[in-house]
Amino acid sequence: MNDNAWHSRQAAASLRRLLPRLEARFAGQVEADEWQGYVSRLNEHFPRLFEGLHFLYGKQYDFFYHLESILACATEQWIARPAELKALDALRSTDPYWYQSHRMLGAMCYVDLFAGDLQGLRERIPYLLELGVNYLHLMPVFRVPAGDNDGGYAVSSYREINPRLGTMEELAALASELRHHGISLCLDFVFNHTSDEHLWAQQALAGDADHQAYYRMFPDRTLPDAYERTMVPVFPDEHPGSFTYRNRLRKWVWTSFHNYQWDLNYENPVVFNGMLEEMLFLANQGVEILRLDAVAFVWKRLGSSCQNLPEAHIIIRAFNALVRIAAPAMVFKSEAIVHPDEVNQYISEEECQLSYNPQLMALLWNSLATHKARILKHALQKRFAIPQGCAWVNYVRCHDDIGFAFSDDDIEELGLDAAAHRRFLTEFYTGRFTGSFARGLPFQENRATGEARISGTCASLAGLEKALEDNDAEEIHHAIQRILLIHGVILTIGGIPLIYLGDEIGMLNDYGYERDPDRIGDTRWLHRAAFDSARAELRRDTGSVPGTIYQNLLRLIQIRGQNPAFDRGETEIVDTGNDHVFGYFRTNADHSVLVLANFSGEEQCLEGRRLRLLGLRKTIVDLVAGRTIVAAHELTLEPYDFMVLARPATAAAS
Repeated sequence: MNDNAWHSRQAAASLRRLLPRLEARFAGQVEADEWQGYVSRLNEHFPRLFEGLHFLYGKQYDFFYHLESILACATEQWIARPAELKALDALRSTDPYWYQSHRMLGAMCYVDLFAGDLQGLRERIPYLLELGVNYLHLMPVFRVPAGDNDGGYAVSSYREINPRLGTMEELAALASELRHHGISLCLDFVFNHTSDEHLWAQQALAGDADHQAYYRMFPDRTLPDAYERTMVPVFPDEHPGSFTYRNRLRKWVWTSFHNYQWDLNYENPVVFNGMLEEMLFLANQGVEILRLDAVAFVWKRLGSSCQNLPEAHIIIRAFNALVRIAAPAMVFKSEAIVHPDEVNQYISEEECQLSYNPQLMALLWNSLATHKARILKHALQKRFAIPQGCAWVNYVRCHDDIGFAFSDDDIEELGLDAAAHRRFLTEFYTGRFTGSFARGLPFQENRATGEARISGTCASLAGLEKALEDNDAEEIHHAIQRILLIHGVILTIGGIPLIYLGDEIGMLNDYGYERDPDRIGDTRWLHRAAFDSARAELRRDTGSVPGTIYQNLLRLIQIRGQNPAFDRGETEIVDTGNDHVFGYFRTNADHSVLVLANFSGEEQCLEGRRLRLLGLRKTIVDLVAGRTIVAAHELTLEPYDFMVLARPATAAAS
């Protein structure tokens, strides 16, 4: 008997044994027809859940006990799920790929920086609706330690909101109000680690052996040294290695990121069950999209890099199966800033339906620096396609630094030296490179190699800060065009575009973080400024810089939402015949457009006969400029031009 057949038989036998126990435990708590719907989902998803949990924990003598505990947790959370969210579950079942719609537009922000607190955010819903946002990602809102807390990613409680922001009840009310306006709430789920102030960690520090087993602790350096021989530290300048000594415990604690963030031990099934309960609790507050933080790090193995191990995928698939059973309206988004080939491995309907696209982000900035789209085209032709039923989340920057997470192989296949190229990008985006338009700062710079990640707002990195200081009208225009160009790509290439709030009005770097003792030294606060409400008031004034950016961005958003070619269609990266011009088709049934992006600061021409080879007629319509173009011999693109080309309406109808 092969493994699949064995697992199927064992799963069926286990479920036959477990269902009566669940029915007895929760008898009378739910209507019979509703229970049958739950059991139907349980029957559908239990086989893959069983296979994953058996792989992880099947060798433990009390495996069946843990399996029953995990199902009981899921069932209890499903019963507690509010009726409004169960109705959303039913609605999503009729449109399971709702997140692939061309009307999806994401925005992300820190609550305090954008609106002060949760109540203030409710008051800013009209602003989000004006922009067209229907997916709102809030940076971590949970209770965290005072002072150092990794920007909110050191969670002290998953069930308490940071008191400065509000309460969990206010978060649930916000989620409900957002949903009533058609906006889905996305939150981070930091499931690789907790802060050392989390109740579990505090109980471990107090000497509780059971809670010490929630984490990875070692009595001496023997095993930590052995692990670190094959690992790369995440923040080597601040925190060399991946372990921290706690004298109260007289043990070394695994801390991949910061010394106050303790990695959880998923070899312990009690940890899996505990984090499942936290996950489903958040689903029941109205969270529709859960961003899984640091997915690559959740499993460790001696002799490996302790990143992207098979067990990490199995854990996510098991969580996915349980969410499909107990809160099916919620979907997962992966955050894996690793090699592009590894990023793609987290994307599937059975793992993460959504995924950040760090490769696209990095290569958009690369193309602006080099004025060429060669690497962008080469890399995306290899890796942009993902499984059906899934979607990229495309962004030009986020709350974090910009890392150049592209494949060295892609760079070298085009005859370049990858290390030297990264050094060039560091020099360019920190403004050290002669002729650079960018104003950014390095993050975690390696003085030995010259490589670094980059901090800075979109507008400052795209040249607006420098152009305004120089009072150079032409460069101001070019900077605005660069901002619109890269946003145009994320809006049209396929997937969910995600805007960091403030970029839509061209906010610049905030150097004031250097005066804050809690932030100094972390250059990422350069681009995490408080939302500039006065600047936002200029968004309707097309004679102002913020108004020019905002109104043109709205135009691009409207083109995306109104053209069926962008709805759940396919993307085909094409060779435009010009290294400076990136091109791709977006096609959905009978609807098709060709998108062109000129990354050069000079005019570029495409041969008319090449356009004809791509199927375009001599007469075409640029939906962005709103004009008809006759490209009999050639098509001219202005510096940093962005075009969406379609057949004229009369030709399309014929």
